[in-house]
Amino acid sequence: MSLLPSCPVITVAGTNGKGSTCAFLNSILSSAGYKTGIYTSPHLVRYNERIAINHRPVTDEQLCQHFQKIEEARQEVSLTPFEFGTLAAVSLFIEQQVDVMILEVGLGGRLDAVNIFDPSVSVVTSIGIDHIEYLGDNREDIGREKAGIFRTEVPAICADPDPPQSIINYARQVNAPLRLWGRDFSLSGDGESLVFIDCDRRIDSLPYPALKGGFQLHNAAAAICALLCLSKQLLVNAQHIAQGLKNVFVAGRFQQLIYHCAVILDVAHNPHGAEQLKNNLTEQPCHGRTKLVFGMLRDKDISGVVEQLQSVADEWHVASVPDPRGASASELSHLIERSGGKVKVHGSFQEAINDVLNTSEALDRIVVTGSFVTVGLVADYLVNLG
Repeated sequence: MSLLPSCPVITVAGTNGKGSTCAFLNSILSSAGYKTGIYTSPHLVRYNERIAINHRPVTDEQLCQHFQKIEEARQEVSLTPFEFGTLAAVSLFIEQQVDVMILEVGLGGRLDAVNIFDPSVSVVTSIGIDHIEYLGDNREDIGREKAGIFRTEVPAICADPDPPQSIINYARQVNAPLRLWGRDFSLSGDGESLVFIDCDRRIDSLPYPALKGGFQLHNAAAAICALLCLSKQLLVNAQHIAQGLKNVFVAGRFQQLIYHCAVILDVAHNPHGAEQLKNNLTEQPCHGRTKLVFGMLRDKDISGVVEQLQSVADEWHVASVPDPRGASASELSHLIERSGGKVKVHGSFQEAINDVLNTSEALDRIVVTGSFVTVGLVADYLVNLG
C-alpha cells in the first residue's frame, strides 16, 4: 500500500490558529474551483468532521473502509489512534483524487504523524505555551518542535508577530526559505477593506474575513502567502482570495448563534487562545451580562485561562468535563472563586446551558469555552434543542 500524495500538500502547525488557517486555505481554494481534502483535529461532535472533501465530512462507510485498509497494511506495526486517522485521511484523499491536501498538525510538529508527509509549503501560525509535558515550557523549545515541519528548499511561513529565534534558526539550518509576518508579508486594513503585501506583490480591496478578531488577519495572511508560494501548481487570483475570506467558516471559533440572546462558541483552551477570545468579546461589548459556560482539561493551564477571561465574565457556570483528562466542577469552581469570580456548579454542561438560557435576558450573551469537549457537548445539545 502506497501513500505518496501526487498533489500539493500544505502542512499547518501552531499553538493557536491552525484550524482557522486551514479553513482560510480551504475556502480560498474552493473559491478557485479546486477539489480540496482537509484533515483537522480534534472534532467537536462527530469524528467525521476531521476529514472532509470539498467541505463535506466523509461518511462512516468511507472511514471504515480506509481504517480497514490501514489495519491490513500495518501488519505488526503499532499505531496510535491519531496515526490511524492521519493515514486513513491521506488514503482517502488519494483515492478521491483531490487537487490539494491541507493537513493540520495534531500536536507539535516534528514528531507529529502528519509530518511523515512532505509538504509543498509549511505554515506555523503562532507560538504559545501549551502541551508543556511534550513540547517544553518555553516558546523557544516549542518553536523548535513546530518548525520540525520545515523542509529543505520548501517555502516556510510563520505568522507569529514575535517568532521565537528557534523558528528562524531551524529554517536556516535546513535551508527552508522562511517568510515572516511583518517582514515579508502582511495583511492590514483601514476599517473598510484590507490590503495584502508581500515581497513582490500587492493585493488591494480585500474584504475583512468572516472570522472575527484582529488575530485572524495573521491567519488569513499566512494562508494567502502559502497559496501564492504555490502559484506554479495552484492558480489563485484576487477574486478567489476575496471570495474565500468572505465565505470562511470554522465551527467553534467565535461561532455566534442567536437564540433569545447571543450564544458564542469558542474552543479557546490555553491562555493565548483565551486572550484572543477576551479581545473579541471586548471589541463587541455586551449591554447585558456575559455568562461563561466553562470546562477545561486538567492538564491545561486553567488558572491562566481564568485570569484572561475574568475581566469579561459576569458569572461562570461550570460542570465536570466527562473526559479522562477532564477537570472536575469542584476544581474549576475553586480556581474561579480564588480569582474573585462568581460561579455556579451544574451536574452537566447540558444542564448548565439549559439553565443559563432560561435565566438570560435578550441583552445578555452566553459564551461556551474552555475545551473542544465542552463546546462539542453544548453544540450537540443546542442542535438537538432546535
